[in-house]
Amino acid sequence: MNVNEGQENYAISFAQLTQRAGNFLIGREPSPDFQWEDVKGKTIIGGRPGGMPQLVLEYILKQNGIEPFNDVEIITNIQFSATAGSFVGGTGDYTAEFEPTASKLENEETGYVVASLGTASGKVPYTTYMATKEYLAGNEDVIQGFTNAIYKGQIWVEDHTPAEIAEVIQPYFEETDLTLITQIVERYKSQDTWRTDPYFDEGGYDLLLDILETGGQLEKHLSLMF
Repeated sequence: MNVNEGQENYAISFAQLTQRAGNFLIGREPSPDFQWEDVKGKTIIGGRPGGMPQLVLEYILKQNGIEPFNDVEIITNIQFSATAGSFVGGTGDYTAEFEPTASKLENEETGYVVASLGTASGKVPYTTYMATKEYLAGNEDVIQGFTNAIYKGQIWVEDHTPAEIAEVIQPYFEETDLTLITQIVERYKSQDTWRTDPYFDEGGYDLLLDILETGGQLEKHLSLMF
């Protein structure tokens, strides 16, 4: 983090879009009664070391009394785009995947969502918009206008059904079937992935710092200035 490194013109998050991690733990069989302790002694295909998906996974494991890399093996050297293929090919007992991969695996019956990392970790500012301190000070109208647009979109998403949302965004995902997009939006909407306003709240910020500290990516807890 820029502040933690002593930089003066550090980046500041001025608006928040999502409040939950968007990835899911995929198992080889349906597991409606899944508990995190089920991964003990197993192998999970994780993410890049130090990356947010991997940090969230490690945080959840530790919160459930599971020590990463000791109680459970985590593979972190598979390229992001190849994790699902490796899992289908027989590597690991679980894999952590984002959409649309999670739903595709379920539809193909080659993997099954057993847990949501976004639900398990709690509400965290996973997707935020940032600008440097200097830019914020000199471009207040631009920042406010951008934030207003994000807020308008958040309200629209809150007030519309997954099917309606899928129809609007489908042109941006031309290679993805409308039915699959609807399925994905329903999954994300049902777990409150998107905020209903762009406010960057203190609780989510503190959780983010806890995740970074737990993962060894932050030396000291930084206070949030409102």
